[in-house]
Amino acid sequence: MAMDASEIERMIQEALPDAKIAIRDLAGDGDHYSAEVVSESFRGKSRVQQHQMIYQALKGNMGGQLHALALQTSAPE
Repeated sequence: MAMDASEIERMIQEALPDAKIAIRDLAGDGDHYSAEVVSESFRGKSRVQQHQMIYQALKGNMGGQLHALALQTSAPE
């Protein structure tokens, strides 16, 4: 069963309450998403560390319920 975009957003928001999140369904199949996440929590962290924070927020759903998630992360300007 695929994950809904609102569920992905909710899980990220729980982990990073200050985050500004934009999620798009890339293929219209509920399996391939892109997410742009801007959070102060990312400041000073490498891109890999930022993405790891998102994967942790998704609690192991990557590769299972969520097949593909293209991430773009940054700290606010």
